[in-house]
Amino acid sequence: MTDSPAARLRGLLASGEIVMAPGAPDSISARVIEQAGFPALYMTGLGATASRLGTPDIGLLTQTEMTEHARNMARAVSIPIIADADTGYGGPSNIHRTVREHVQAGVAAIHLEDQMAPKRCGQLAGIRLIDAEENARRLACAVEARGADDLLIIGRTDAIGTLGPDEAVRRARLYQQAGVDLVFVDGIKTVAEVEAVARGVEGPKVVSIVDGNETVKLTAGDLQAMGFSVVLYAVTALFAATRAVADAMAALKRDGTPAQAGPQHTYAEYCALVDLPLHQGLDDRFGA
Repeated sequence: MTDSPAARLRGLLASGEIVMAPGAPDSISARVIEQAGFPALYMTGLGATASRLGTPDIGLLTQTEMTEHARNMARAVSIPIIADADTGYGGPSNIHRTVREHVQAGVAAIHLEDQMAPKRCGQLAGIRLIDAEENARRLACAVEARGADDLLIIGRTDAIGTLGPDEAVRRARLYQQAGVDLVFVDGIKTVAEVEAVARGVEGPKVVSIVDGNETVKLTAGDLQAMGFSVVLYAVTALFAATRAVADAMAALKRDGTPAQAGPQHTYAEYCALVDLPLHQGLDDRFGA
């Protein structure tokens, strides 16, 4: 238990230094994030949906698809994973199973949000919320479901885009009272909204910085000074990867050769990234 993924994440949080957790859409990008030296990563629902279905993040992946994705990612890296568990996928029994599945998957933390199903990405319009008090009970159910196992529960609210910062702060405080380990106001698009959450919510809290909006002006140091414990960069790896692939394919189509397709890993670098030497060693020692 002392060396569980959750225990390692708790240790990072206890250090007082903000935990930078880039979003990984898949297991190979999770390896890249780990090798870049980040202490934790975020299994983003938007990225998981993109990599598995190639569709928007509008609640299309099921509980079992998401936990399988989390399990594969946990096998690929040793750093703690914060996983998107959407709304918990139903009522109290579904939430209970969602928590147990993520414990077994080996992630460090999950966040559960207060949207009505079907949920959608926190940056999109049209989000519908459930009653705050009802969601507090759902979060209390999640806390109870982990039992003696070490899994951090993050209470997420998507209220800021539809009901404003004051209601988002109220919900975050209510979810803290339900016993979650951290709270997360998602859907933030402006520096002023970051500042409002920082002022209004005491205790451990998460913020998501989304490429393309003005919050990218804030560094991790800025956010730490404002009192945030974890910063997620949910789409940075995904958007960088899709742009790079699009550019490389455009060059290949134009030139009929990948010679000018842009920066790439060499084959040797790729083999190191996926830890080919480990498997070659196993084959050398135990193979036919």
